[in-house]
Amino acid sequence: MKKNNYTGYSLTCQICRADNLKNILNLGHQPIVQEYLRAEELHESETRYPLNLVRCSNCSLVQIDYVPEPGKVFFPDYPYRTGLTSMLIRNFLELADVLEKKYELKPKDLIVDIGSNDGTLLKGFKAKGMQVLGIEPTNAAKDANKNGITTFQTFFDKASVTKAKKKYGSARVITATNVFAHINNVPELMRNVRDLLKSDGIFVSESQYLLDIVEKKEFDTVYHEHLRFYALKPLQILFNKYDMSLIDAERISAAGGSIRVYAKKGKQPMNARVKNLIQAEEQAGLYSLEKLIAWGKEIQKVRNDLLALLLKCKKNGAHIVGIGSPARANTLLGFSHITNELLDYAVEKKGSPKIGLYTPGTHIPVIDEEELYRDQPEYALILSWHIGEELIKIMKKNGYKGKYIMPLPKPRII
Repeated sequence: MKKNNYTGYSLTCQICRADNLKNILNLGHQPIVQEYLRAEELHESETRYPLNLVRCSNCSLVQIDYVPEPGKVFFPDYPYRTGLTSMLIRNFLELADVLEKKYELKPKDLIVDIGSNDGTLLKGFKAKGMQVLGIEPTNAAKDANKNGITTFQTFFDKASVTKAKKKYGSARVITATNVFAHINNVPELMRNVRDLLKSDGIFVSESQYLLDIVEKKEFDTVYHEHLRFYALKPLQILFNKYDMSLIDAERISAAGGSIRVYAKKGKQPMNARVKNLIQAEEQAGLYSLEKLIAWGKEIQKVRNDLLALLLKCKKNGAHIVGIGSPARANTLLGFSHITNELLDYAVEKKGSPKIGLYTPGTHIPVIDEEELYRDQPEYALILSWHIGEELIKIMKKNGYKGKYIMPLPKPRII
C-alpha cells in the first residue's frame, strides 16, 4: 500500500499495520458499485478492481485487499440518496432521539455528520433546535444545502475540520453512519475526529457488522466503499490507539444488520452490552480464521445455488426482474454472473437518480417501478433483500401478482 494516500493493494492491516493477512473470500474483479452507466457508455470498457476479503492475524480485522482512490468511489455524481430509503429515515430519527436523551443534548449543541449525504440524519437534530453541519464530498451536499442543512461539499479531512472549528467551534456529537469503514486513511480519520470533538463529546458510528455478515451470508455488502468490516475487538484496538474508548455498542437492523458504536476521548469503562456482544462474536467464530475460511466456502455454494435457481426459472420461459438497485446488488450480480440475459430490468422508486441508467458490469437497465405493475413478470428477484419483508408487503399492496425470489441468506422462491 502506498504510504501517502493509503490506496492500492492493502498489504498491511488498516488498523494495526501488521502484515500477516490471510485470505477469506475471493469475489473476483468488480467495478465501482455506484458507477451506473448511460446507454452510450455500454460499449466502453469498465475499470474493475480486485475484491477480496482478508483477515489480520494480529488484531482480527476483516478488510478488503484493494483500496481504489476515494475520488473514484465517491465521485460528484454519486447517485445514492439516504432520503429515498424509509427504513434509514426511521433509523436516523431514532438515533437523534436516543442521543438527545442518552447524552442530554441541548439546543445549540453542534452535531457534525461525516459523509452526511443529503442531510437526512441531521434533519432530526435540527428539528430539536441543535446546530448541525454535514461534511459530504458528492453532489448530495447540494441537495442538503437546498433543504436547509448546512453542508461542506468536501471530504472529511484536516482542512474541513479546521474550517468547521473556525466557523462553529468543537462538536458535542460526531456521527459517522455507514461511512466509518469507508475512509482509507485511518490515522488521519481518527486524528480529525479527536480534533473536532469536544473533551466531553461523543463519537457515534454505524457500520456493517461482521457478525451479521457471517450469520446472514451477506457477501453482497462487500464492495469497494466498504474497506473494513468491524467486530468489537478490532474496534477497541482502534479507539485505544488514538486515546479514545469504546464505551457502548448495540446491534441495529440498518443495512441488513449493523453495529452502532459509542466512543469518547480518554480512558473510559465499557458497559455490559459491549462485553456481551464480544462473547457472541467469539461464539460465532469471528476470531477463528478456520471458521471464516469455511464461511467463505459457504458463500461460493450460495452463489452457485442462486445462479442455478435463476437459470431454471429462465429456462421455463419466465421473465425475471430485480427489485431495487442498491449498491450491494452489484456485488451480488457481478459475483453471481447475473446479467441482462437473466434479468430484464431492475426497478427503483420514482425520483431515483439511477432510473434510465444501467448497472455497472452487468448492464441491467434501471427503470421506474411503475413498469413492474404493468408488466407483471413471473418472478421478482429482491435485490434489496435486507428490507425484503417490507418491500414484498408494498408490492402485494400495489398489485404485483408474481412470485418472489430471495437471494440470501439461502436462495429461495416465496
